[in-house]
Amino acid sequence: MSADHDSPLPGADEAIAATRRWVERAVIGLNLCPFAKAVYVKEQVRFAFSDATTPEQLLEQLGEELLRLRDTPAEQIDTTLLVHPHVLQDFLDYNDFLDQADALVEALELDGELQVASFHPDYQFADSRPDDIENYSNRAPYPTLHLLREDSVSRAVEVYPDPDSIVERNFATLRELGHDGWRRLLAD
Repeated sequence: MSADHDSPLPGADEAIAATRRWVERAVIGLNLCPFAKAVYVKEQVRFAFSDATTPEQLLEQLGEELLRLRDTPAEQIDTTLLVHPHVLQDFLDYNDFLDQADALVEALELDGELQVASFHPDYQFADSRPDDIENYSNRAPYPTLHLLREDSVSRAVEVYPDPDSIVERNFATLRELGHDGWRRLLAD
């Protein structure tokens, strides 16, 4: 489900609603992330909208969200999805930006505490074709930076049987679903 680059860019309400629908139907509904449901039902997921139009503005907002996550108890916000539909729509530019995001985590001395994961409407794994269904495991409706607490990730992985199997299980789920199934899953 690639973004329609010719359509008008969404406002906050539309972008957050589409991202919530994706989390509910794909991430949780298909169990692409077996750890997502628990924090989602406890309302510990922060959906933040970025109106940034440049990578520099986004980096500044990312810093603010990283510090907010650091300074807020996990019981209130365990993870943050920073949805930024107005910047880094090109996947290669987005992918390059991730180095800046990681450098910011280090500059804020948050490495080992927080990490940034990535989702994009045109996400493509290395050595895959753009239309490979497996890429959809990381395809969100809009470019999205996912801020995670490393201790929360570690605790979740410790209690999950065979966490190394998650990626292959997701790929199998998506191959079974197919492109048409994915489109139907996220349709309004």
